[in-house]
Amino acid sequence: MDKDSSAKAYWKENLIYLAILLAIWFLVSYGFGIILKDSLDKIPLGGFKLGFWFAQQGSIYVFVILIFVYVGLMNKLDKKYGFDE
Repeated sequence: MDKDSSAKAYWKENLIYLAILLAIWFLVSYGFGIILKDSLDKIPLGGFKLGFWFAQQGSIYVFVILIFVYVGLMNKLDKKYGFDE
């Protein structure tokens, strides 16, 4: 692969990773915290309703986990395309 096509393939995979991770974050923060809150409130979690937990803390935890997942994916992607240090 030449450098230009390699860079385009790299960014294409990067954007796919971003889209998937942002969709997960959207589902957790907006879907679980707002849209499905009433359904999830029937399930207790540590003395709190699950919908409340997702709205207040769950989406933040998931976001932090997704940051680490993204770092891991990008490290693998960098090695795959030879952009690692």
